[in-house]
Amino acid sequence: MIRVLVADDQTLVRTGFRVILEAEGDIEVVAEADTGTAAIRQSQLVKPDVILMDIRMPELDGLSATEEIRRHPDPPTIIVLTTFDQNEYVYRALQAGAAGFLLKDSPATRLIAAVRAAATGDSLIEPAITRRLVEQFVAPATPQALPPELTALTDRELEVLRLIARGLSNAEIATELTVAETTVKTHVARVLTKLNVRDRVQAVVVAYKTGFAPRT
Repeated sequence: MIRVLVADDQTLVRTGFRVILEAEGDIEVVAEADTGTAAIRQSQLVKPDVILMDIRMPELDGLSATEEIRRHPDPPTIIVLTTFDQNEYVYRALQAGAAGFLLKDSPATRLIAAVRAAATGDSLIEPAITRRLVEQFVAPATPQALPPELTALTDRELEVLRLIARGLSNAEIATELTVAETTVKTHVARVLTKLNVRDRVQAVVVAYKTGFAPRT
């Protein structure tokens, strides 16, 4: 079972997420929190695998809560819930250690896929969020045949990076390339190592910053 903590100050949102997630046989909502402080406390108490973290909450906002939780040993994977008018918060969430970003009005299938991806050490990033984030915070680059930063990557690794930049999870990339998900995980790990980045979110930023990934 994938153990999930839902942190949001709106009761209806938490209830909706619980209903959607617990309709799946492999996901259980083990706790809820309506403030950032409560999210930190519940995280320590129930040890969830994944946290769905809203940004705007009373007492302590979701970004500060994310930073605090990520300081603890063996922290859970945190997916930040956001809206289109919160680009600056998304950037801060990336710096705080969030593993993924999800629009609060995303379809149920996307929410479920994000939780499952996070539970396996993967991350699912809404392409629309990534594009807006990069457009606001990353200076544009003139596309080149192959940016110098990416010359160490093999053809297959470049293909994987392009799909990561589209917001695909490991499972979705495996389907796209008709290979095993374990193979994709190996390629992703090599891409992160060669780019010297912490996670796939930062890899996406590199892809856009160098002009390798198109912004349209």
